[in-house]
Amino acid sequence: MSVLSQLNVIRVSGLTKRVSTLEGSLTILSDINFSVKSGESVAIVGASGSGKSTLLSLLAGLDVASQGDVHLDGEALSKLDEEARARVRAEKIGFVFQSFMLVQSLTALENVMLPAELAGDHDARAQAIELLEKVGLSHRLEHYPSQLSGGEQQRVAIARAFIGSPKILFADEPSANLDSKNGHLIENLLFDLNKQNGTTLVLVTHDEQLAKQCQRILHIEGGQLEKISEGVTANVG
Repeated sequence: MSVLSQLNVIRVSGLTKRVSTLEGSLTILSDINFSVKSGESVAIVGASGSGKSTLLSLLAGLDVASQGDVHLDGEALSKLDEEARARVRAEKIGFVFQSFMLVQSLTALENVMLPAELAGDHDARAQAIELLEKVGLSHRLEHYPSQLSGGEQQRVAIARAFIGSPKILFADEPSANLDSKNGHLIENLLFDLNKQNGTTLVLVTHDEQLAKQCQRILHIEGGQLEKISEGVTANVG
């Protein structure tokens, strides 16, 4: 593996996504090219319908490109079947959804443990407790999602995303369903964990102020990458 591929934990080349409609073929993303360095924080911004969430799904291997490729930590997703992409996600990726996506029948602790248990990690419980302590929920281990506030549920989701120490964390509008206070808490938590763990952070947001906290900002418009700008943290640390 080259030094360049080691530095660029994500490399996107010619990425295009088309879907079939009654009227014919609709292009959602067209010829997207960029790379993300290990440990970097990157925001994907754009108007509703611009293709930013589709881009995130392609980066995470949750969707398949029509053309082009995504290399995650040196692995070309186009060359992998669904089982192999699932392995890459399990080994290298954490994901935070705006709708939390917690299992309602499991406690906060069990929700966080779940990915590690599925991966056969015998230290899942200890890891989960440590992560819940980091997000300020050591007193909520045995509570179910229905017993938690929206902000608390999202903190559980973040702890779950970080279990197994993923190389890359994808976040889709992580504070969109929260009030201002909880939203800022969640955003700060993501950046703190990004810095502490050296985890690459890629987030989709419509919030310009949140985007500016990232090192770089990818501006998507009409399915195309219009420009890449620097955030306020680009030259920090």
